[in-house]
Amino acid sequence: MRSIFWRIVMLACFVAVAFILFLPSTPLSSKLPAFWANNVPKITLGLDLQGGTHLVLNVDQDKAVENHVQRLTGTVEDALKMKNIPYITVSRQDRTGISVGYIGDVSRDDIKKLMADEFPAFALTSTAGDRLNFNLIDSEVKRLKEWALLQSLETIRNRIDKFGVSEPIIQKQGENEVVVELPGLKDPDRAIQLIGKTAVLEFRLLDDSMDPARAIAAGAPYGSEILYQAGRVKGGAQTGNIPYLVKKEVLLTGEFLTDARVAIESQYNEPYVSIVFDSTGSRIFERVTAANTGKRLAIVLDGNVHSAPNINEPISGGRAQITGRFSMDEATDLAIVLRAGALPAPVTVVQNVTVGPSLGQDSIKSGVRAAVLGGVLVLIFMFVYYRFSGLVADFAVFLNIIMLLGAMAWLSATLTLPGIAGIILTVGMGVDSNVLIFERIKEELRVGRTPRSAVNAGYEHALWTIIDSHVTTLITAAVLFQFGSGPIKGFAVTLFAGILINLFTALVGTKIVFDIMNDKMRIKRLSI
Repeated sequence: MRSIFWRIVMLACFVAVAFILFLPSTPLSSKLPAFWANNVPKITLGLDLQGGTHLVLNVDQDKAVENHVQRLTGTVEDALKMKNIPYITVSRQDRTGISVGYIGDVSRDDIKKLMADEFPAFALTSTAGDRLNFNLIDSEVKRLKEWALLQSLETIRNRIDKFGVSEPIIQKQGENEVVVELPGLKDPDRAIQLIGKTAVLEFRLLDDSMDPARAIAAGAPYGSEILYQAGRVKGGAQTGNIPYLVKKEVLLTGEFLTDARVAIESQYNEPYVSIVFDSTGSRIFERVTAANTGKRLAIVLDGNVHSAPNINEPISGGRAQITGRFSMDEATDLAIVLRAGALPAPVTVVQNVTVGPSLGQDSIKSGVRAAVLGGVLVLIFMFVYYRFSGLVADFAVFLNIIMLLGAMAWLSATLTLPGIAGIILTVGMGVDSNVLIFERIKEELRVGRTPRSAVNAGYEHALWTIIDSHVTTLITAAVLFQFGSGPIKGFAVTLFAGILINLFTALVGTKIVFDIMNDKMRIKRLSI
């Protein structure tokens, strides 16, 4: 009896803990004490149940390769200067090539050696006049494209995490697409803008040699280009875009940022973004501002000028401000994308599907209705076919569902329609385990065993069959979780937890009832 007592205590504790974990995820949470409802993890509804936004994004991998080659163009030029190798110009050629102009045969050979030693990813493809043309090798192009997709995936994930969406699903699809699911999102347009910002932050000097209007008419001088600052609403009217003549040379980039926060300007009570550089960025920023005191420094994000303040004195400490008459949401989103890092390539939305909450409620009702109907029919069948023992099996199913919901709340799992299907499947697996046990008990009773020995023999003989069937299902659930997408993962989590709990309820929960009947009540005949 002592063994039965402790098993009852253990089972009661599990059920009580399951109730404590699960109740805050139900409509009853509003009636629970605040410390209970607010501090217990909850089950989150997936996109198909609570609505939200489903996006498919295309990553421009060719642009990522082009950007990489453009950056290496400057690196090659710096290397030529350090080695004192004479050259004419270094420029990007097409998307994957660099063209270097040389002076004489000696210069040509030195450039070839430099590229072979320090830039092995480039191969000499042609010589035209006084220029050497190098192109990225195919394996490097492939690597850069794969890196662009994975880096975009990670950057988007960081941005969404800071945006505050609960249980987002972000994963790659195919060779150049990213799937983003945002359950419960009420402002999809803002999320799309946040995700799609490339967030390449650059600091460049303004070119004062020519008026921007003249540069627009006659063409920008060599080494400069026209960029615009977006117009803002002022005094109820929309102002036009402001042109700036900006030098192409990038003095400092956002890769040295360590932090970006929203702050409020005291004079006009408007939000701005305060940025902080790391030690390397601080030194560069101080050097740039010291060398260009009196000039204007353009702060450029994704090719748009946000502000162009005048450098009054050298700026030390690695701190700067980005102003631009932002709204609070605009400033917050800008700070998020700067903290999360720049996308390696532009992304475009190729699919945008919004699932309304009414559809989610219909799905919930249909799923719950199917689960309840299927469960009730199974419970009735077990009672009709196995009589009182069938009620014992129904008791095990009830324990199974309660503990499964508690486990899902403890794991902060996301409940989806496939997850509801997983719950129904675990009900079937639980009944199946009891059917195996009951049939073995009936076989033992037919050969004349007493109820006690028949029950013990039935559980013993069915044990390994039940374990074998459950282990194979667990392996399937693990594979589905590892390789499946969002909804499939939800199904796999529900199935995996349900199978483990079912092993406990089938082999321990129902056995307690039969042991009480045999040891305490000493029954002479078993209703099965």
